[in-house]
Order: sequence, then structure tokens, then C-alpha cells
Amino acid sequence: MLVEEIMTTDVATLSPNHTVAEARDLMRTKKIRHLPIVTEEREVVGIVTDRDLKEAIPSTLSNETDQRINDTHVSEIMTKNPMIGHPMDVVEELAVIFYENQIGSLPIVSNNKLVGIITETDLLYKYIELTGAHQPGSQIEVRVPDVPGILFEVSKVFYEHKINVVSVLVYPDKLYTTKKILVIRIKTMNPLPVIQGLKTAGFDVLWPNVPGIDL
Repeated sequence: MLVEEIMTTDVATLSPNHTVAEARDLMRTKKIRHLPIVTEEREVVGIVTDRDLKEAIPSTLSNETDQRINDTHVSEIMTKNPMIGHPMDVVEELAVIFYENQIGSLPIVSNNKLVGIITETDLLYKYIELTGAHQPGSQIEVRVPDVPGILFEVSKVFYEHKINVVSVLVYPDKLYTTKKILVIRIKTMNPLPVIQGLKTAGFDVLWPNVPGIDL
């Protein structure tokens, strides 16, 4: 999936000469936490976050100090030359950038001009959508050998039980380097028959694990 498919294109921005008070008011009005700072040509020169504002505006201030900070240009508190992405970047690769750099947003730039923004919330919503976690159903975790064709073998069990698979995630097994963990979300509220089928086929079902019940 490409960034252009999930990025927000209607991006609120300010210029470096706007004030801290204007940034605060705009973020409150738009209910946003990240504000790209751009030139007249929409070149990204910085970004201001709600954390930047909280650090710049202490909770208790005299009126004189309060006015001085409110009149400060955002260029003085923004993160200069922030990391940026491109509309044709792959979402999964950008997710790694978010994780490794502990950032909350990424301005999206094409031909040196701001065309969108993607936030950690966008990534979370897309994860929920792709995994089907917001849909009624059940989740099953299965430990399988890390060999070609194993997903086909597992899927045959669901086919035999006429169970629709909503999503499949594959994780490395922390205990066995020769195995993988399949996290399978299925469109049924009663997973017991298909779990029995998986066990009968020789697969190691890790979840759900119902104590006292031989699945």
C-alpha cells in the first residue's frame, strides 16, 4: 500500500513568521497535534507539535511573559528540516521509520512541495482496517513450520470448514527459529470446530487456549 492512499491531503499549515499563539489556536480549532511549517512555495521548513507548544507555554505565566511567548515566531520553537515522506513510499516502510525514530507524523512532499501528511493515528486506523479487528469474528494463533506452502496447508482447514478468513499476519516465533506464528482472524464467533480441525491436521494452536476443554 502506498502513502498516497491513506495520507491527509487537506493539511493545515503556517509560515515561519506566524506566532505561537496562532499555532496554538489553529491546532485547537482543527483538533490536530502536528502542524507543518512551510514557505510561500509550500516547501516544508519545519514542524510544530502539541508537545512543542506545551514546552514553549508553561502552565503558569505572568501576563507580560505570556504575551511575549504568544508573540514568538513558530520558527523559534519548530523542529527544523523534519523527516519527510513521498506519496509513492510504501506504508509498511514508513511505519518502520515511525517506530525507529519515535515520531508522530511525517509531512509528505512531492517536487519539494507539501502535498499531504501522515500520522501515527493514520497508521493505526489502517492497521485496524487491514486486520479486520473492528469486525465481528474470532482470532486464532497457530505455530507452523517456516517452510514454503505451509500457509496453503493451513488455509485448507478453513476451506473445509467453510470459514472466511478476514486477515492473516505472520510473526517470527521467539522460541523456535524454524517456525512462524500465524495470527488468523476469521469471520465466525464460534472458532471451536475449526480449531479442532487445525489440531487434527497436526497444527499447534496457541490461541485460544481453553483450560479443561480438549479442542
